[in-house]
Amino acid sequence: MCGIIGITGTSVVTDRLVDGLKRLEYRGYDSSGVAILDDRVIKRERAEGKIKMLEARLGAHPIDGQTGIAHTRWATHGVPNETNAHPHLSGRVCVVHNGIIENFLDIRQELSHHEFVSETDTEVIAHLVDEALSAGLPPIDAFSQSLKKLKGAYALGLIIDGEDNRIFCARAGSPLAIGVGENEMYLGSDALALAQLTSNLIYLEEGDWAVLTPESYEIFDVNDKAVTRPVTIISGGPAMAEKGNYRHFMLKEIYEQPETITRTLENYIDEFKHAPNLPHELDFTDIDRIILVACGTASYAGMVAKYWFEQIAGIPVDVDIASEFRYRQPVLSQKALFIAISQSGETADTLAALRYCKNNGVKTAALVNVMTSTMAREADIALPINAGPEIGVASTKAFTSQLTALAAITLGAAVSKGVLSAARQEALIKSLIKMPRQVKDALELDGAIEAMAFDFSKAKNAFYLGRGSQVPIAFEGALKLKEISYIHAEGYAAGELKHGPIALIEDGTPVVVLAPFDALFEKTISNLQEVVSRGASIILITDVAGAQHIGDMVKNIIIMPTAHDFTAPIITTIAVQLLAYHSAVHLGTDVDQPRNLAKSVTVE
Repeated sequence: MCGIIGITGTSVVTDRLVDGLKRLEYRGYDSSGVAILDDRVIKRERAEGKIKMLEARLGAHPIDGQTGIAHTRWATHGVPNETNAHPHLSGRVCVVHNGIIENFLDIRQELSHHEFVSETDTEVIAHLVDEALSAGLPPIDAFSQSLKKLKGAYALGLIIDGEDNRIFCARAGSPLAIGVGENEMYLGSDALALAQLTSNLIYLEEGDWAVLTPESYEIFDVNDKAVTRPVTIISGGPAMAEKGNYRHFMLKEIYEQPETITRTLENYIDEFKHAPNLPHELDFTDIDRIILVACGTASYAGMVAKYWFEQIAGIPVDVDIASEFRYRQPVLSQKALFIAISQSGETADTLAALRYCKNNGVKTAALVNVMTSTMAREADIALPINAGPEIGVASTKAFTSQLTALAAITLGAAVSKGVLSAARQEALIKSLIKMPRQVKDALELDGAIEAMAFDFSKAKNAFYLGRGSQVPIAFEGALKLKEISYIHAEGYAAGELKHGPIALIEDGTPVVVLAPFDALFEKTISNLQEVVSRGASIILITDVAGAQHIGDMVKNIIIMPTAHDFTAPIITTIAVQLLAYHSAVHLGTDVDQPRNLAKSVTVE
């Protein structure tokens, strides 16, 4: 994940910017850069590779000043090289950016009279602001106007030639914090980058943008209205700084998902070509079966991927629980591809399954969040999800990043097999690109979901129902509730109700129904009616069209952003995560470290 830091003050900043980048190294990166306002002129240095390469550049070509921005980049649009490294420059404007600009190709076309030098989406931001400045707008208006043309999820910092003591910044879907110092102001994508500089932080809210000077900060909301945001005093060291102003790591990690999904997408999708961008070793041409093996939440990601691989790529898939896989002595094909799914890359049962397949001559891949893990080292192919450190024991952002990676890999498999038309490929790629923004919109339902969770949390038992690719999300919703609230919950395929579970439905039994308006909607609603007639208390998770069709049959409806059938399971996940989280908070449990559970199960 990329990192941003900025400083404007009354003393030189270059060394401190580089130190801030070093504190962000844990996020992963493959290039870095700084830009400094030196005597009212922007000077920058960038380098591919580790920060020591940037330090070498700065040693050979020193730059310094009292205002600057810096960035670590994980290659997204374009290969990891100096040209694509941040900061990006156009005319008087220099910018660093985390996130994804969905409409960057449209903006490049609109600004076709400009010369673009990189393969990144970020560069269009600098060109937009520079264009507005050239039209005569004051810097603050040029920045505000340009933001309104951006579509996507982003956090950004920007400096302008001639504006020696100002940094412009904004956030939409990606986190960004302001640090308040003495005659100095700071900017960071991660509070950890600012922890050594100040203990006074301001977390920008969704849609906020701001202007920083050494002595002051001005914050504006999405409607350009001046607003005040609280100053949070960070104490307790880097771990508390990383938590920010969230009550729990789990909630912070839920809110990071627009950014983490973006990072995953950018690793597997070429947005210029609107095509999958998989490692060359991952060749599906001769693959006749895929074996997905995982534990817990990761296994549900595999179950969703089974629908995708079979429906879109036409490849049969087996999904196995890792603790059972090798003991049933599965029949393995030499043309199969084994994919281990694990956040940590150290899960004992999953690692044992990977070794079992390697020993039997099966090609192996590891989809992991930790690229230095044992699975990543031992598998034939290591596939990152780029979710960043996940502190909460109950997986949230790692799960949606696993799903996102598997969705992109599915498209790569379909293209490799030649079974995907150009029109369908375009539609599916676009649905993936929209996801960060749709997840951001889903998070705006947090307050409504919290209100529903108050009564929901009083239950002793709960059921989650879904059909199609929503079934594994029903399993995941039930698991999340069990993990952190200790309420007994079960997920079922809705069509299985009559085969036993309906016997447990009685007056007041809470049932969460996952039913986006898709080809299976009517069938799911028929199952909903069966439990309503037996007195169940329903929470329906659907979209606008589904809510319109359901009428007044259900009181509690969570209306999610309308998504393509392909990506709907990922969007629905946000609702079940928030429902579980707020239920646990109402009950006063230890959300981040629930009893009897560990983040990584490294013994069988």
